[in-house]
Amino acid sequence: MRSLRTRFTLLTVCAIAIAIAVVTLQCVAFIRSSEKAESQQLLLLLCETGERNLDYYFEDVQKSVGEIAAHVEQDLNGLDDESLRKHVDRMEQYFDDAVHRTDGVLTYYYRINPEISGAVKGFWYTDANKKGFEKHAITDISLYDTDDTSNLVWFTVPKNTGEPVWLPPYVTENLDARVISYNVPVYWKGQFIGVVGMEIDCSTMAEQVDSIKLYDNGYAFLNDDEGNIFYHPRINIAQLDEEDMPVAPDELGGTSTFLHYTYDGVEKHAVWLPLKNGMRLTVAVPVSETNGDWAKLIGGIVLASILVLALLSLFTSLYTRRITKPLEDLTAAAEQANAGNYDFDLDYDGDDEVGRLTTTFKVLTNHMKSHIDELSERVYVDALTSAKNRRAFADAIDALQAHMNDEETPLEFAIGVFDCDNLKLINDQYGHEKGDVYLKTACHLICKVFQHSPVFRTGGDEFAVIMRGEDFENRDALVERFDEMNEEINLSAMNEWEQAHITKGLVTFDPHVDHFVIDTVRRADSTMYANKRKRKGLAPE
Repeated sequence: MRSLRTRFTLLTVCAIAIAIAVVTLQCVAFIRSSEKAESQQLLLLLCETGERNLDYYFEDVQKSVGEIAAHVEQDLNGLDDESLRKHVDRMEQYFDDAVHRTDGVLTYYYRINPEISGAVKGFWYTDANKKGFEKHAITDISLYDTDDTSNLVWFTVPKNTGEPVWLPPYVTENLDARVISYNVPVYWKGQFIGVVGMEIDCSTMAEQVDSIKLYDNGYAFLNDDEGNIFYHPRINIAQLDEEDMPVAPDELGGTSTFLHYTYDGVEKHAVWLPLKNGMRLTVAVPVSETNGDWAKLIGGIVLASILVLALLSLFTSLYTRRITKPLEDLTAAAEQANAGNYDFDLDYDGDDEVGRLTTTFKVLTNHMKSHIDELSERVYVDALTSAKNRRAFADAIDALQAHMNDEETPLEFAIGVFDCDNLKLINDQYGHEKGDVYLKTACHLICKVFQHSPVFRTGGDEFAVIMRGEDFENRDALVERFDEMNEEINLSAMNEWEQAHITKGLVTFDPHVDHFVIDTVRRADSTMYANKRKRKGLAPE
């Protein structure tokens, strides 16, 4: 079978030698007819990539705030001031843990509806100086009409619609910073309790938009379905007064995905796609850059064909190598990706269609690899407690055993096994939902104490910890701390299912006793059951 390089050379030489005129006419028709379609597809490809990146970030924010709102509703157990104060204290700690898993957060807040309590208002934390979150004074909502959605929209819109809402970019009154925010209403027994939300620094979103570039003067910006521009890489929207805001072309507010408009005397092609937060991502490029100098190109084709026909075979053979080589590399990489191997090198970065295709392919495969890795990680996570699951524990034991087999230096580690007492009693008396709360409380306690060690849920009411390094060195102190915190939880809990009665068994790997890592696990398990029998006053087996 002839190679693509050979076929391309023969076809080019024969076509030019036999029918220069026909080829020229075809080039004219093809260039003029395909220029617009090609530029639109290229713009759409860039826009889709930017949309995926931005929507992935927005989904991450929505997921974080949604999980927080769900936890807030689950944690509520009364609307009297004392219950609300304790509830808010717990939520401050939960918020602090959750917010650090989300990039670009400038402020986060939990605002209690003043109709529920005038004394307990919630909290508001800010990171204005990028040095860590600090508590900020809370806006006095009681001074406003909360049924009027034109006031304090972050509170009044979720209150009146009952739905989560993304707010478009605005300047915070107290911090003088441009942000977007996502806000979720909180309900308890069908009653509106308040709003939880995060404000995201617009600069985080702007970095994604600024990375989208095309040709010399192509760029991306954010607008709404009415044509209002929220962010533009070449216009500082935040520093413009309302009367100085640029007048956007009417086409930006249209329904067609592909746009053709003129701005400041420059004719442009553009493509837009909707984002998760209600805005539009628009990618635009001057028409002059997409057209190129096609008339000169056609003349050059004719002239070059006549003058260098004798040398065309050699020239085409050498030159097409520059085209076919990156295509061959791209084909080989696609075959590897199809086989599940994403670790390949594509070093072609030319500023042409093949270069852009190569770059896009690399970005696409990186995203696929990230998604596959994320899905693989979920296989090892317990859905209820977010701790690692039994499968992850088995893999961790196998990894320790492999390390023991390969390394001459003795391993130093300890295994802790924990069993939640009375889970069946709580499930029977209060329902499995309360039993889930009981398990989550126990898991949170174990994770908080042994924060440098992996925590696994190995059974319905059983957990395990593998201690190495710092936690191994401090294991005795950590056990004492565990008992202290466990007692604190049980003393402060309002309900039985909010307590955590846990029996533990912790043993250190002893190479003279344990021939395998699993032997240490069995000893820890036996120690735990011995402690359980002792706590229940049963005779040892």
